[in-house]
Amino acid sequence: MALDDDFTRLEVARESGEHDNSRILEKYGHKIKTDELSFGKGKTSKDKANRATVENVLDPRTIKFLRALTKRGIISEFNGCISTGKEANVYHALAGENAGGTSGELAIKIYKTSILVFKDRERYVDGEFRFRNSRSQHNPRKMIKIWAEKEFRNLKRIYMSGVVPAPQPIEVKSNVLVMEFLDRGDGAPSPRLKDYLYKDELEIARYYYKILAYIRLLYQVCRLVHADLSEYNMVVHDSKIYIIDVSQSVEPQHPMSLDFLRMDIKNVNGYFEKLGIELFQERMIFQFVIAENLEGFAGDYRNADDLVEYLVEKLPVKTPTQGVDEDDIFRSLHLVRNLGGLEERDFDRFTDGKFDLLKSLIANDRERNASSQQEQERIGTSDESSGDDSDDEISEIECSNGSDDNSEDDFDKETKPKGKKFEDKDEKRQRKQDVKEAKKEKRKNKVKKHVKKQLIKKTKSKK
Repeated sequence: MALDDDFTRLEVARESGEHDNSRILEKYGHKIKTDELSFGKGKTSKDKANRATVENVLDPRTIKFLRALTKRGIISEFNGCISTGKEANVYHALAGENAGGTSGELAIKIYKTSILVFKDRERYVDGEFRFRNSRSQHNPRKMIKIWAEKEFRNLKRIYMSGVVPAPQPIEVKSNVLVMEFLDRGDGAPSPRLKDYLYKDELEIARYYYKILAYIRLLYQVCRLVHADLSEYNMVVHDSKIYIIDVSQSVEPQHPMSLDFLRMDIKNVNGYFEKLGIELFQERMIFQFVIAENLEGFAGDYRNADDLVEYLVEKLPVKTPTQGVDEDDIFRSLHLVRNLGGLEERDFDRFTDGKFDLLKSLIANDRERNASSQQEQERIGTSDESSGDDSDDEISEIECSNGSDDNSEDDFDKETKPKGKKFEDKDEKRQRKQDVKEAKKEKRKNKVKKHVKKQLIKKTKSKK
């Protein structure tokens, strides 16, 4: 009986519900557009116009950011393109009321989001403590946002230090970076170092020394390595060298900072070598940059002019006969900062004194150079002063050839690397001949197959 009552209540509820639905349908039925109903699977409509770009950078999203900067009073007028590069375009604009104290002209750097020519950004960000919490680095838009923020922070650090000239950063918004515009007075941008017309050779040398001083100041004061320093990323403004394009710059703690620093020095030397001035050895410049204290330096470590004076007085000049091979060797060295950078196979060499860490290498290099120079001077003076004594020494050396040969052989055995790939042709030929002779002797005493089978059968039958 109770079950029938439940069914009755459900039936009454259903009829009342249908009645309510019919009343709602009569009331709002004329507003339903049945011709637009789609009973298939819904698809998201994507219009290419929403992602289309002008000059590879100006898409609707970027234009929205520019309008926001205009409303905030940072930009008052947006003008044409000044320069284009592999990662961004630079535009000219006029400063607004809230442009951070900068009056006049601005440079707006807009990073490309559609066509990414520069795709190797991750190695400049991975290992950076400042961006350790950055995620989705494989997403191009998010990666470019990090890239723009990285340049803004690097520029601000250099500008606030006051020791290295750099344009003042104003604002950053996603892939849009606003900074000070460096012009030469007639509305045109200041020339890059690549396009600058030097007055004479003295000016070339002066800029060379000043750039080396700036590399040290970047490393020691600003705690940055440019990582892409060349004649294309420096601007001559008001007779000063300004450092630009620091988006890829890394801190000294970055795993590849020393390799980037060595590359910067190589680029700078390569450019000024074409201009025909005297250069310093790359290894000596490297030591000058990373050494905390310079031997015999009495000036201000934050003053570029004092550092230039030290460079000219202390560092030896590279000559065609001395320094070229040293540069090639230095470029191929594996730079190790501390024991943490050593591989397992290098620990034995380090404990035996055959492997130098970077700090000990830098600290002792000048002493080695000085001792070798004193040794050469001593040999030269002894040769000039005593001709007969030198003949006697030669005769003594000739008489003791046996012991010297043995010592040389022992030295070769210790220093020469082992392995087949390090053999010369004669050693390889001799080794193969010895192997053939050994196999030939082995074949003489070899048991023949039928005899071996018989012996095996006998042993089995006995068992």
